[in-house]
Amino acid sequence: MVTAHVGPDDHGPIPPGGFSQLADGRSAALFVVLAGVGLALLSGGRDPVDGTRLVQARVRILVRGVLLLGLGQALLLLDVPIAIILTSYAVYFALALPALTWPRTALLGTSAALALVGPLVVQWAQPLLPTLSGGSPRTLADVVVGHYYPAAVWLSYLLTGLVIGRCDLRSTRARCTGAVAGLGLVVLGHGGSWVALHVLHLPAALATSAPHSNTTFEVVGNTGVALIVLAVALTATDRWPRTLAPLAATGALALTAYTGHLLAIAAIGPWIVWDTSPGTWAWFVGVIVLGCWAWRHWFGRGPLERLLHAVSTRAADVAPDTLPGRRPRTDQPDRVELP
Repeated sequence: MVTAHVGPDDHGPIPPGGFSQLADGRSAALFVVLAGVGLALLSGGRDPVDGTRLVQARVRILVRGVLLLGLGQALLLLDVPIAIILTSYAVYFALALPALTWPRTALLGTSAALALVGPLVVQWAQPLLPTLSGGSPRTLADVVVGHYYPAAVWLSYLLTGLVIGRCDLRSTRARCTGAVAGLGLVVLGHGGSWVALHVLHLPAALATSAPHSNTTFEVVGNTGVALIVLAVALTATDRWPRTLAPLAATGALALTAYTGHLLAIAAIGPWIVWDTSPGTWAWFVGVIVLGCWAWRHWFGRGPLERLLHAVSTRAADVAPDTLPGRRPRTDQPDRVELP
């Protein structure tokens, strides 16, 4: 996301728009997919929680959403020329609460339906809502059908992340399957867009796969990129954990890093977004990665991550009580569930 905001505009022909532009749009989509993975892990991973633990998981997620909503609204006061995603994030969290108990087939089906129907809803609704800000989502209308991160479309990414989080992320087979599926989706999304535009001559508003176009083709392509990135990252981190520790630390402090780079842009001035250079980009990335690495080593959780964890766990009353075990699974009759 730092690259999308302050990365250099190299305008190379391959890939279209240049290498730095690979991050535009796709990084935000990856952000939301990973949020779905996080919600799945928070609610039991492969073995979803139920009963009291499910209530606690939902409370934790809802409280985190409320905190993100407040942080997102505060960051809007910076008035930086960047579409801030945190307000949308908060709404996604609230809307995802019922889906925590859905089977993977239902999650996939709903994700696909949103990818197909959501873009049509957004295209239909936007002309009817002239008050949409066109920048960072500020109102409920912005969040649901606005130009940036409309929930009618972007919930597809979150539900896909929930599906991923319900799988065995340590499995080599699952990672290979995800990478192959991701490659297929990239080809389908961007290749299908090319065919739709140049062969079928469909309207660009529905057929493009350009960043933040919120079309079905963009969603399919971005989902494929997210699957590939996740599969590669998990495999590489297993093989070279010490080498990749700085990047892993940055991922662990993602919210702090995201907020910090917005504060830096506000302090420096909006020109840093428009007048980009490789040197500026390198400084941003270097400071963020090294700073997160050092913080993770000396202090553990990031300051904002610590706040979300502490408030949400306290609100859900996770720590004080010993809860009864979950119901035994019928497909594993000999398995013993610990409290």
